[in-house]
Amino acid sequence: MAVKEEFLPKWIAWEITRRCNLQCIHCRSSSTIESEQGDFSTEDGKRLLDDISKLSKPTVVLTGGEPLLREDIWELAEYGTKLGFRMCIATNGTLVDDEVCRRMKEVGIRMVSLSLDGSTPEIHDDFRKQPGAFEGVVRATELFRKHGIPFLINSSFTKRNAFDIPNVYKKARELGAKAWYMFIVLPVGRGEEANAELLNDKEAEYWLNWHYELEKELILKGDNTILVRPTCAPHYYRIFYQNAKRDGLDLKRRNLVFGTGGGKGCVAGQSIAYIDCHGWLRPCSYFPESDVNVFDVPFHKAWFESKIMQDMRKIEEFKGRCGVCEYVKICNGCRVRAYWKYGDYMQEDPICNYVPVKMRIGLKSPGLDLSKKESGGI
Repeated sequence: MAVKEEFLPKWIAWEITRRCNLQCIHCRSSSTIESEQGDFSTEDGKRLLDDISKLSKPTVVLTGGEPLLREDIWELAEYGTKLGFRMCIATNGTLVDDEVCRRMKEVGIRMVSLSLDGSTPEIHDDFRKQPGAFEGVVRATELFRKHGIPFLINSSFTKRNAFDIPNVYKKARELGAKAWYMFIVLPVGRGEEANAELLNDKEAEYWLNWHYELEKELILKGDNTILVRPTCAPHYYRIFYQNAKRDGLDLKRRNLVFGTGGGKGCVAGQSIAYIDCHGWLRPCSYFPESDVNVFDVPFHKAWFESKIMQDMRKIEEFKGRCGVCEYVKICNGCRVRAYWKYGDYMQEDPICNYVPVKMRIGLKSPGLDLSKKESGGI
């Protein structure tokens, strides 16, 4: 079948275990040390990687939980490397030591992602609900630099720690990260229990405008020391374009040598996907539903046969403000937030407060209520 290149997987996160030694307040899977491992065998995992390779050679991120708690992680990573995948690991850093670094190099790990949610032990450890978590991250960065392993830093923010965003960026840069991703926490997992702490639309807009000024400065200075990018905030692409136009600038955005493959906001189900430890395929790691299991249906078929995955590619069928927005093709909106707010993942993204031109002049789209000229935050 003819396949659009834009709809081939370029980045896949694979939850190889749900067990974790931390209990972070925003965890999408509410992981603990007692959580399930996932009942697939090493051979099942290898067959899955074989199936993926029949469709493309994406970046594969081994994640969790804490992936270093799974004993066959190195065998799976090495197998993926031999198939031609760019194998990466997402870890909280607390279990990293010289031996772990040696194995990462041995099996061909290309990039490691660490989580840092505060610029001080007090802020980060409070967010991670684990004393010593901050020092674990710092120690891991020291070991990665020692062994020549590139790493990026993901930082998750709610009302609890958003005040520290500029300092966290500075800390990530100081630690030697190749990239820093500012993540606006979603209402999933333990994050759903902390809804009162989630950033609303105005707060998110403030920090995304702050991020634009940061990125603009780096681009204009030609500073390629660190890549910066908001995550789970697709309307940043609208903000970036609007602000650059306001400033009269033609800014060329940068990307990692191998990233998500997305030149737009959300590419969930389009060029990225998530597979949980039981084999359920989802558009992204925060999406609450799945309609196909890759241990029952081979991945290279499931990618196209899943109705949910197909829906993610039907941008013209998005509803509400997203359905008439002139920026939808560079944004796509967050389907997870739409589902959480409206029970319909094709609805508008509630964290974006932009009113599209078509809405202002009275043109309708499916599910659009023209009596509501503005959208509140989640």
